[in-house]
Amino acid sequence: YVSKVWVPDQKDGTYINPIIHADYSDPDVCAAGDDFYMTASSFGCAPGLPILHSKDLVNWRLANYALKEIEPTGFFNAPQHGKGVWAPSIRYHNGEFFIYWGDPDWGIFMVKTKDPLGEWEKPVLVKAGKGMIDPTPLWDEDGRCYLVNGWANSRIGFNGVLTVRELSADGTRAIGEPCIVFDGDATGNVTTEGPKFYKRDGWYWILCPAGGVAGGWQLAMRSKSPYGPYEWKRVLERGKTTMNGPHQGGWIHTKYGEDWFIHFQDKGPYGRVCHLQPVDWSSGWPVIGNAGEPYWKFRKPKSDSKTIVNPVETDEFDSSKLGMQWQWQNDYKESYGQATSMGFFRLFTYALPELGDVSNLWYVPNMLLQ
Repeated sequence: YVSKVWVPDQKDGTYINPIIHADYSDPDVCAAGDDFYMTASSFGCAPGLPILHSKDLVNWRLANYALKEIEPTGFFNAPQHGKGVWAPSIRYHNGEFFIYWGDPDWGIFMVKTKDPLGEWEKPVLVKAGKGMIDPTPLWDEDGRCYLVNGWANSRIGFNGVLTVRELSADGTRAIGEPCIVFDGDATGNVTTEGPKFYKRDGWYWILCPAGGVAGGWQLAMRSKSPYGPYEWKRVLERGKTTMNGPHQGGWIHTKYGEDWFIHFQDKGPYGRVCHLQPVDWSSGWPVIGNAGEPYWKFRKPKSDSKTIVNPVETDEFDSSKLGMQWQWQNDYKESYGQATSMGFFRLFTYALPELGDVSNLWYVPNMLLQ
């Protein structure tokens, strides 16, 4: 599928941002050989945890979802806006793909699979509790696993700090006590959140945004211990460009030895769209974009792929299965509607007695949305 609205690949070896001009909030990415996989926040919408696939970091297709239902099931039988799946991280480790996310009301969850385009296992509650968001695991060379996360002020009364704790080696449960490793408010980096955890050249690295969604910047911090102390620098800011943000995302190292960073830009009612920036490590720190300012246009990453593809937008509703681009405001029930192979989708617009007044569609569960 090639969009008639927005194609980032310029067919001349360059691309323009955004690479996905659609609402994929808080993107994170991982590599497995020649393949790249991205996921993003899906909040209370179902199916959840979209899985996007690319061969070159520019051309992406929506290929799967990791969640058929949102955990805990039952709670999401009705719309729960602003709740659910916040800021997931995706990692490839020992032949398996892992996605961790924070639900600010229930805790940190994890789901995994050996085939990201196939079935994902039932989610595991790694750490129960309120306020924990934006988790990322890191498996060290010795097999130990650590987790970094941020905090939601709306749930627990504070934010701006990052916490590291140890998980079991299989990543299924917390076994260590939390340790605050960075205080954004104390360093002039208010609303530090969305941390991504890495290890490179013997250093533990955390890349994260601060300063707020619409006007913030990117931080990089490093330490010789996962628990710090961390030294930090600002490595991507709006600068003299017209790009607001640039906000939360993930670093990727390709098999060609190149380094790239995918982040989002908040565009108000258009959603949070995805951008791609080069990363230069020559100074020992990750300098993102054009000496720390974002590019609108740049050369494409090295790749063997020549395919131009975009996430599907249109739908003729002529399949026995609903198109992957569609989501519901909460967990799906067959009584909401069903696919046909006759060129339409049958949507049942009945009123649910338990909803009372349904004049506000914000609270109606049987809403089919893209």
